[in-house]
Amino acid sequence: MDDSAVDDAVRQGGPEPGGDAAGSGEGALVRPGEAAAEPAADPTAEIDTLIGRLSAGENMDGETRGRLLARLAHLLAGGVRRAGAAGLARGRLLADALIAAAPHIPVRDLETLRAHHHGLEGEELADSLVRVASNATTAVGAAGGALAAVEFAAPPLLLSAPAQLAAETLVVAAIEVKLIAELHEVYGVRAQGSGAARAAAYLTAWGKQRGLSPLEIKNGSFTNALGSAAKAALRKRLMRSFGRSISTLGPFLTGAAAGAALNRSATKRVAEAVRADLRRHAAAQPPLGRPVPPSRTELDAPARQEAGDDVRLAVGDDSAGQLPPPGPAPGSGQLPPPAPPPSAD
Repeated sequence: MDDSAVDDAVRQGGPEPGGDAAGSGEGALVRPGEAAAEPAADPTAEIDTLIGRLSAGENMDGETRGRLLARLAHLLAGGVRRAGAAGLARGRLLADALIAAAPHIPVRDLETLRAHHHGLEGEELADSLVRVASNATTAVGAAGGALAAVEFAAPPLLLSAPAQLAAETLVVAAIEVKLIAELHEVYGVRAQGSGAARAAAYLTAWGKQRGLSPLEIKNGSFTNALGSAAKAALRKRLMRSFGRSISTLGPFLTGAAAGAALNRSATKRVAEAVRADLRRHAAAQPPLGRPVPPSRTELDAPARQEAGDDVRLAVGDDSAGQLPPPGPAPGSGQLPPPAPPPSAD
């Protein structure tokens, strides 16, 4: 596809159906409206915007997804050529692009997630999120495979294959980062701080394939910048995803089927690993925004108190039910005994 035709198609196309309906809530990495913004004039800003739109496009139609993915590959092509094969293999280009785009990934808060998933809660809501994210990465793999099939039909276009793989890798990673962030919302382990700090936390979780612990969040161990260890884990994870994307380079849409299946299974694996961590963390604290449930001791306290009153009544305890001391019966006309005389002292 000619680059100018792709540019015109992206600029003329409106928002994808359902792509911006995901919205963003209190815990979002972006503010409302950012994910739906039109591509900016600055190529770097446009890359960030495209990754954000593609990560939020749960109900995006295939034509729009393929058009935006092709545009993203076109924008990444210059950086891929400058980095060369060796630079791309080290993963620095992909890691830098994902870090820059992460604050633009729309993440919904718990209330918004419930509203968008028909009131589901807890494990059912988490299951629904994983299913939707798996469908999204499957669709990205299919779109990447379809684009690769077009390139096989026109061999000179194979020169852009690394950029197409880089685009697919970044979008799949962004969808999984979004999934991880929203799973943290469901299990009540929400990263705090600015959008950049939350993005760094969830990128770290994605790179290490684990959930954040409440202790990490409480101690504020995540800042606006990723540490060297987190960046190394991120590059390693991205290169694994990049290698998986190579399967999309096949003729006659065989790559589309392979990429779709591999992306789906990979998304489910990372979701299960993160959810296993979050279940353990959630068991140690109440869900965010909900009251602490009463302990068994507190629930049994009224029953024990009532039982104690019955025992005291039965044995004549001084604190309950004791008979008054003997004395003149009321209305008998007898005077009470005189008070003792005051002491000489």
